[in-house]
Amino acid sequence: MISVRSSRLPPFYVMEILEKAHELELAGAHVVHMEIGEPDFDTPEPVKDAVYLALKQGKTQYTHSLGIPPLREAIARHYFERYGVEVSPDNIVVTNGTSPGMVLVFSALMDPGDELILSNPCYACYPNILEFMGGVPRYVEVLEEDGFGYRPEALEEKLAPGVKGVMVNSPSNPTGNVLSADHMRSVAEVAAGRAFVISDEIYHGLVYGEREHSMLEFTDRCFILNGFSKLYAMTGWRLGYIISPPEFVRPLQKIQQNLMICANSFVQWAGIAALEETGDYVTEMVEMYDRRRKFLLGRVREMGFGVTVDPTGAFYVFANARRFTNDTYRFCLEVLESAGVALTPGIDFGSAGEGYVRFSYANSIENLELGTDRLEQFIRERGGADA
Repeated sequence: MISVRSSRLPPFYVMEILEKAHELELAGAHVVHMEIGEPDFDTPEPVKDAVYLALKQGKTQYTHSLGIPPLREAIARHYFERYGVEVSPDNIVVTNGTSPGMVLVFSALMDPGDELILSNPCYACYPNILEFMGGVPRYVEVLEEDGFGYRPEALEEKLAPGVKGVMVNSPSNPTGNVLSADHMRSVAEVAAGRAFVISDEIYHGLVYGEREHSMLEFTDRCFILNGFSKLYAMTGWRLGYIISPPEFVRPLQKIQQNLMICANSFVQWAGIAALEETGDYVTEMVEMYDRRRKFLLGRVREMGFGVTVDPTGAFYVFANARRFTNDTYRFCLEVLESAGVALTPGIDFGSAGEGYVRFSYANSIENLELGTDRLEQFIRERGGADA
């Protein structure tokens, strides 16, 4: 019989939309993709050169389960240079992306029944992975007018004895919002002595204005999840890492040894090149994302979607669509099938995400223009809100 936990695992709605879009494309339709959070840029040449060299040199065997020392040292240097925090390479665990990193952290920190504080809305896979591992989400409602950040008093109210951690994601998926230093500090202060903070920093570097902050600037009682997929356009390379409190490194290592053994050996060498040799490539990508962000924000508002706080990170606009729909999944399916535009329904990100639609600007200006023109026509022809 099929296991109960796999039966209860909900779908990842953005992938449902993407797969439906692929079916339409196979049937001859043209779809503008504004749903998927994947860079449309090619991986920078120095990264590809590094993996070619690693393969040529025969670096294809298992590595140390924590990752190759040169990569862990490069990650430690990166965090010191960007955030001014000292990280020991011994506290870094290299993973096959940040999702496996979540599995490792949730497994090392939490026993079945332990709770993790999540914002509502939040990245769809946080509660799905957590519950699959036996953990329990404890939600804190976050508000559009606050940029979807925790209010300290609401966070304080949810911190009970069974809570082992607090999840933070800045820049955020789905909202694109970046938490200020004061906000990050307030989370660290509320959690101090009672729970660890798990900070998902995968969108770091993709910021347009004031720089982002690492949770390590405010507390050492935290786990950092980060990787190479977003900033370096390396989604298919599957390379990430954890920065861990020292006492959790050995548990993380044992879980890694048993579940994954190690991250791909030759890809780890490419990670060093990403950190050290791609500055100009990253600058060009970030500048292009910012131009797209400004264009999309203008068009979304022109069509009547609501955005109270401008997103200044990642490549998302999380827009209030209640003027048009009370069922964002149905709305996004209608837009896809009628207008050939793929969007992500807000319900993917929790009950408080219902009524919102996530737009991704990880696509060209030309495609964003075409997609928003199609969407505008769809709204005009459809008229009115859902009954």
